[in-house]
Parts: sequence; C-alpha cells; structure tokens
Amino acid sequence: MKKIFIVILWLCSWSLSAQDFYDLETIQIIEIYFSQSNWDQILDAAKNSTEDYTLATSVVINGEVFDSVGVKYKGNSTYNANQTKNPFHIELDTYKEHDYQGYKDIKLSNVAKDPSFLREVLSYQILRQYMAAPLSNFANVYVNGTLMGLYSNSEAITKTFVKDRFGSKNNTFVKCNPIDGAGPGTTALPNLRYLGDNITSYDDAYELKSDEGWDELIDLCDTLANHTEAVEQILDVDKALWMLAFDNVLVNLDSYIGGFAQNYYLYRDDYGRFASIVWDLNESFGKFARTGNGNLNNTAAKQTMSHLLQIDDADYPLISQLLNVPLYRRMYLAHVKTMLLENFDNDSYFETGQQLQALIADAVQADNNKFFTYNNFLDNLTSDIGGGGGPGGPGGGQTTPGITNLMNGRVDYLLGLSDFTNVEPTITDIAASDTAPTVNSTVTMTANITDATTAYLGYRTERFAPFTRIEMFDDGSHNDSAAGDGIFGVDLFIEDFFTEYYIYAENNQMGKFSPVRAEHEFYTLTATLTNPEIGDLVINEFMASNEETVADQDGEFDDWIELYNNGNTAIDLSGYALSDDAGELTKWIFPEGINIGAGFYLIVWADSDEDQEGLHAGFKLSASAESIYLVDPSVNIIDEVTYYDQVSDVTYGRFPNGTGNFQRLEPTFNAENDVFTSTQELETVYYDFYPNPTSSELFLNFDQPENINLHFYRADGQLFKKEYFADAATDFQVDINDWPTGIYYVLIQGTDFVINEVLVVER
Repeated sequence: MKKIFIVILWLCSWSLSAQDFYDLETIQIIEIYFSQSNWDQILDAAKNSTEDYTLATSVVINGEVFDSVGVKYKGNSTYNANQTKNPFHIELDTYKEHDYQGYKDIKLSNVAKDPSFLREVLSYQILRQYMAAPLSNFANVYVNGTLMGLYSNSEAITKTFVKDRFGSKNNTFVKCNPIDGAGPGTTALPNLRYLGDNITSYDDAYELKSDEGWDELIDLCDTLANHTEAVEQILDVDKALWMLAFDNVLVNLDSYIGGFAQNYYLYRDDYGRFASIVWDLNESFGKFARTGNGNLNNTAAKQTMSHLLQIDDADYPLISQLLNVPLYRRMYLAHVKTMLLENFDNDSYFETGQQLQALIADAVQADNNKFFTYNNFLDNLTSDIGGGGGPGGPGGGQTTPGITNLMNGRVDYLLGLSDFTNVEPTITDIAASDTAPTVNSTVTMTANITDATTAYLGYRTERFAPFTRIEMFDDGSHNDSAAGDGIFGVDLFIEDFFTEYYIYAENNQMGKFSPVRAEHEFYTLTATLTNPEIGDLVINEFMASNEETVADQDGEFDDWIELYNNGNTAIDLSGYALSDDAGELTKWIFPEGINIGAGFYLIVWADSDEDQEGLHAGFKLSASAESIYLVDPSVNIIDEVTYYDQVSDVTYGRFPNGTGNFQRLEPTFNAENDVFTSTQELETVYYDFYPNPTSSELFLNFDQPENINLHFYRADGQLFKKEYFADAATDFQVDINDWPTGIYYVLIQGTDFVINEVLVVER
C-alpha cells in the first residue's frame, strides 16, 4: 500500500544543516594578513629558533574576520625555508579569545608528499568509522592576498578534541613523536618500550601535553612489558587494535607500526585507560616505506606487507604483546577484515576518492606552488607516480603508489590469507527479553551464533566508560533455549537508564563483532524508572540542544519541554513537577494557578533561569543522555521519557501527537507534532519504502518521476552515506548488503519535498 506523505514545498530538514568548518564537500577559504611584507622570513626565523607564534593582523575564515591571531609554520619533513608553500598552524586565541565554530587551533598541511592530494583527507574519512579521529577536508590559503595553494585542513588534537571524544581534558595527555623530529639516526622512539622508571629515559621520545603524567606513561610501558594480563586496566585495547589494523591495512608506515613508531597521541580517560589517537596521515597509502626492519621499496612489497608486521619484535610492544594474546589477535583480525570489506573490497574508498578529486580539481590546477604536476594529481588516485617534489624536496624523489593500485593488490593479498579465509562466526537475531525494561530489572540477552566456541556480551552504562565483557552460553541454562542449538544467552541486570552493548564471538581462528565496528559503535537498550500509561497529561516534545530554532522572551535559545493535554477538560498544574533526576522528582514545581486546557500545549524552558518571566525550570537538559519526569502533586510519575544523543535543533516528540512513541521530529514548538512545520503550501506525495527491516536491498517507489537525493544517518546522528539519483524515475534501489546492523535515519529529498523515514538493517 502506498504511503501518503504530506510535505512542505522546499522544506529545510534538520539533516541538511549548515556547512561547517570540516565539511567534506566544501573547500574552506582562509586568508592570513600580516603587517610585515617579509612575513615569510619572520616565520622561518621563528620556526628555526623559538617556535613562537607571529602576530597576524587578521585571519579571515570563510568571510569571518578575526583580528590579532597567532600564526607559525609547522611540520618536520614537509617544512623547508626554501619553498613557498609551507604548512601553517593558526592559533586563533593566542592574543584574544577567538574561536571559529568552537575551533581555536587550525592545522594546515601543504600536501608536499602526496601527488594525489587525497591521502590525508581520505584516510581520516576511513578512520573515523572505527575510532575517534580528526575531521579533515581542504582549504585554499591566502597570505596578504596571494594564493599560497590548496592545503589539507585537519582538526587539531587538543584538549578540546579529547573533551569532545572522551568526556574529559585534564588527564595525562601525550604526543608520541620524538621531540627533535624523526629522521635518519633517530634513536629516541615513542614505541612504548619499558626503559625503567627514570623519566629522562622517555622525555626525548614523547611530548607531555598535560601538566603531569610521566609516571602514568611509564606505568603503561611497564604493564605492556611485564603485566599483560592487566593491560585492559590501563589501556583501551580495542582502540589500540583499531589503530594497528588501520595502519596496517592502509600501509601507513609513518606511524606506530613503522620505522619511527610515531604519529599518535595517548589520552588517559577518567577510567584510567589510555586511548590511542592517530595523527598525521599525509604519507598514508604506502608513501612512507620504512618499517623498522628495512624499507619496502616498491608497490608490490607494500601490497604484500604482513598483516602481522612487528608481531615478534620487542621494540613494538603494542603489537608484540597484544597480538600474541589469542583473544586480542582474533579481535584484531576481525577489525582488519571489517575494514577491508567495508572500504576496499567494495570500492567505496575509490568512490569517495573520485568525489574528492572532482571537488578539488580546479583548486589543484590553480595551485602554482604545488609539489607535483596537475597530471600527477589526476593519475595518482589510480597509478604510481615516480619522483616529484623537486630535487631534494619533500616529495623525496621516491615512487608514490597509486592509491587504488596499492589497495586493489593489498585487498587481494590479505583476503587470500588463511587468517581471513577461515570460517568466521555469524551473529544474528540479537534480542533482549524486554525491549523497554525498567531500572533494577533483569533482562536476558540472546543471539543466534554459529561457528563459534565462545561468545561475550560487552556492556556499559556510562558513555566513555570501559565495556565489561561477560560470557554468553549455549547450555540451556541461561534462558538460551536448548543446549547446543546455537542460541547463546546471558542475564543482564539493568542498573541504569542506558545500556550500550555489543556481542563478540570467536572460534579458534577468527573473531566477529556485532555491530562489526564495535566498540566504536554499539547497540543501545533504553530503560525507564517506571512504565506509566499514556494519560491525559503527557510530555509531548522537547529540545535538548536549541541553537537557533526558537528563543525565549529574553532572546535566549534555551532547552524546552512541551506538555500536551490529551483530555477533554483543563488540568490545574498546581503542585505538579518536572525533573531530570530520578532521585529528586520534585526538582521544579509548577507555580500555583497554572492550567493547561484540553487539547492545548504548554512550554517550559529548561534553562535554570527561574528568575526570568514565564515558566523556567530549575534544570537544563543534556544533549547526550538524560531522563525527564512529569509527576503529579502526590509525586506519582505520570509520564517520563529517557533519551540519548540529541541532534541540535531537532526535537524528540510523540508521533502521532500526544499518544505515539517518541521519535526525532522537525520542531513543532507549541503546536501539533508532525514531520513538517505547517507554515507553507502543502503537497501530497505517494510512495513506497520497503522492505523495512531489510538485510540486502532497499526499494523506494513513487507514483510520479522524481530526482531523489538520499541521506542516511546513523543512530548517533552522523552522516553514513549519500545517494543521488539525477535521472527522473519512479523506482529507486539502494544496495545495503555491507551495511552494519542498526537503525538509520533517512532523509529523502525530492525536487519539491523532503521525507524522513527510519530504516532498520538486520542480519
């Protein structure tokens, strides 16, 4: 049966947000202005002596002007005083409290070693699917009105970065690069070898970014060397395995696995574990050749580089100590295979590379200071390029592998190895015995698992916390049906409102995760304190991140909660209360005399500004995770909603209005909930969206021919995939065979309409 969808002409959906500083589809424009005409010599002198910033009179980013900004040259092998195009580090807040969209440090790389211009940006795009990693795109950079050229623009790994990714910023923070830079003769390597308890044995190889932390870093090295059984207490092993898998698959040897064991950061989270963060990918995809045991001097050698490189080398304890633990080795193999299948075996990386190449082609051609020719740029996505960079220049005179030439051969080689042809477990039909449990209850988690000897449920109840692994059983004694039937089960006590979880299974050769990107991605089970029935008075809609949707009477864009009266008579709210704390249900009590009429709405601002005019609750909403409670004068919970990871300027509300389940909506402030804001001319669209759930293909059919733009967003709000069908048609098909299991929010944009759907992918 055709769905009937009422849409607004030219509706601007929540997922078509404004372009930001690291948008992959936009080339940024950065203009630097110095008062001195000899600014280049000044920056050279600072680079070679003090490393201090030089005052720029202004920096203009996409038209926004910042006065009095710190600028300096950065880089090791890509910087050269004799070249025009050098890498920049712009610090917006050196002299004044500036920021651009929350970013204060801007790192601009000059693409000195990459004919394709793609390596850094494309590599980060792949990496971000599996672990916390910098955002990255391109920028045209001008100095005093002169175009310096096209740069890669990658997010700096700062305290702002770790606060966003790990929830804190004041713990031990280490940059793992030799202090004097890596080069021929470098012996101080940040390879995490244990060198005793004396700090001086380490301070040439690591740069401490926090006020203190040497003892914690030394403790990590000691644990890797001598106490591997306790390593999960001090190291986020999963993030380390993802980093090693990424560096190996992409032949990223200017990294921990290569000759200098460098270009990564370590941050110790609030739970005492060091998280690995990859940095500096300009020589990814085989540009760097040094392994620590010699050079891989040609593309064929890089294609067939061992997936277990350094596994028996004590100089690389992160590899040799972890991958010689059978459990970690099988997890590592699972990560490598996932990365191969999701990016390279299906050529999705090549499609992204082509899109990026088309985006920057004109800018590359206009870059008169580039280190390779325009034809080199066009060719290097696919073909090897010899030499480049000028005599003795940063291009190095070495052959640069064509990205697809390297990776096509590497994928064929790796997927042909027995480690990846061995039978792997399959995990399907993951289920909780209660999909809407209450806190302090117990649910049984089950999954259909084949070709596995052992299975685990990994779970946690706090964002950023370590996952706890508990074994699942197929013995008929854990609510798992019958012994030996392939149904594994385990009881899980629900101790908090959110439980994030994944399943890992293995046999003697191979491991498998579900979702396959775990622990970076996971499933979520949401609990409530109670399960109140929908009554006359309900929480109808709320916004936990209001940046520009609607302002209160003082012009402030604050969080808000909308109540709705489903009944036939007015309700006196005197003595009713709202709260975000189950331990304090009367956190904010409605003033006497407040009523809500039958079929009417009432807005309460959740902004902790109780002195302001109107209804302002004494608490704010968290955009990441929280519960909202509505209680009557006898402190009975009459409605509650528990939510997770809200998107700015998108609401979470009941649909159908007043009675339905909560879902993401276009904001309908103080009005009936719907998937549109009813302020413009309406049109009826008839369409089919099926099958849903699905595991292979998605079909979309319209009664009339349409040009369709599809955006698929993961449950965390991050863009997963885009499809554009430019030729008007009525039938559309999307292949999702390789997509991870989970929920996806789908934006369907036609010529004159926008539709939102929720797609469930099952395996």
